[in-house]
Amino acid sequence: MEKNGGPVAALWSRAYPLLTLTALFWAGNSIVGRGARDLVPPAALSFWRWTFALAFLLPLAWPHLKRDLPVLRANWRIVALLGALAIGSFNILLYTGLQTTTALNSMLIQSAQPALILVVGALAMGDSTSLRQIAGVVISFAGVLAIIARGDPAILWAMDLNIGDAIIGAAVLLWALYAVLLRHRPAVHPLSFLAASVIAGIALIAPVYAHELWSGRLIVPAIGSALAIGYVSIFPSFLAYLFFNRGVELIGSAATGQYMNVMPLMGAGLAMLFLGESLHFFHVAGLVLIVAGIAVAGRPEPAAQA
Repeated sequence: MEKNGGPVAALWSRAYPLLTLTALFWAGNSIVGRGARDLVPPAALSFWRWTFALAFLLPLAWPHLKRDLPVLRANWRIVALLGALAIGSFNILLYTGLQTTTALNSMLIQSAQPALILVVGALAMGDSTSLRQIAGVVISFAGVLAIIARGDPAILWAMDLNIGDAIIGAAVLLWALYAVLLRHRPAVHPLSFLAASVIAGIALIAPVYAHELWSGRLIVPAIGSALAIGYVSIFPSFLAYLFFNRGVELIGSAATGQYMNVMPLMGAGLAMLFLGESLHFFHVAGLVLIVAGIAVAGRPEPAAQA
């Protein structure tokens, strides 16, 4: 693409602008999920988000999907599980949690994902962990508790918690499990894997959406509903995944993952700007603890002396 010139080609060759847009789009997902909570029910938003995203994705993924189909079939169990975790369960839980908690809380709780991935990797896969990594996880977890308790330890003691925060926490835990299990994904093209994951996720979302319809929770026919579905289908789904994959190609997965820690900061700014949510001291304290924990856990171990 570089040889053709132009702004699109220039953007496609630069990882950090692409990843900045990715973080912005993913942060916007929580903003829209919260802002549209009275217009589009959670399962409906999840179902139509990924159905339309799949329609955008298939023309690009189809050549790779046809070639990789035998490998995907042979590994259908892990593909189905990964799609159910990342596309199906995470999205429904995220949008459900946003019915009763703020987008700001959602973004800050999600910022603990790197620490949770260490915990899940150790518990589920037997990954080795150092004392430094354990300390980092504890610090980050203290930050999450500060946000969930809204800075008041008595809330934790009385278990007077916001159910939305708990649901977001469950979503983040499932995403951490997805991230750990991702090492077992089949060796296929990223677009093939994404398309197959989306299909698996939609298969999980569909019966939940059917129950939601049966219970009488319908999309409100309004321009805001269409805009919300359009945004989550195009920006945090189709474009963000393309940009994220391209970022990994350009600078590798480690640097890409580290850079994506800017997402909660963007989300906090967007929540205050568009939803009028207030930033409190416990948000700042929680975020500082989470970032400090990630920094501690992510520091390389000193090399052993010869």
